[in-house]
Amino acid sequence: MAAPRLSSRRLLPIAATLLTAAMLTGAAPPEHADTGSLAGQILVAAPTIGDPRFYHAVILLLRDDSNGAFGIVINHPLEQRTIKSLLEATGDHDPDAQGSVLVFAGGPVQPELGFVVHSADYHRLDTLTVGLDVAMTADKEILRDIGHHKGPKKSIFAFGYAGWGPGQLEGEIGRQDWFTTTGDPKLIFDDDRGDLWDKAMARRTREL
Repeated sequence: MAAPRLSSRRLLPIAATLLTAAMLTGAAPPEHADTGSLAGQILVAAPTIGDPRFYHAVILLLRDDSNGAFGIVINHPLEQRTIKSLLEATGDHDPDAQGSVLVFAGGPVQPELGFVVHSADYHRLDTLTVGLDVAMTADKEILRDIGHHKGPKKSIFAFGYAGWGPGQLEGEIGRQDWFTTTGDPKLIFDDDRGDLWDKAMARRTREL
């Protein structure tokens, strides 16, 4: 799968700042999403997918419109990182920030970019809402809020993303590289990552 970079006038690395959702996606608000969009659903890599980077990948789609699609892999954990260390990576020193998060490899494109997928109880001006229960924020202030117990109830932090150009994802679905299933918050946030692919496959709603 060739994964194009997100189109934006200001793409900054995590070392400088976490990007705002508006900068990342260039997406219209959800009410203007294209009819038939898969945004908010989950892609499940077929066992026979040809790209080893997506072996047994489970991807939450955050955008799917005429400009292309992008999503975050939610079952490839990397390491546990403290909130303090992630803030320091942006040049922001907050000695009072507490706690840690499990960091995921969100995809092969621009792995220097950070994304927080989270429950919809938390919202900033730059938060991208995906369905009723899930949202994404890429402003470093969400990390600060998490570190001060003011963040969302549930969250996933990831570096990088998976991206598709116009019509590319549809082509891959057409050749049976992906299944889809609904973006159930339990699947996104709660289920064990080790067998998430198996659970997602068992719940697939589109037979390819």
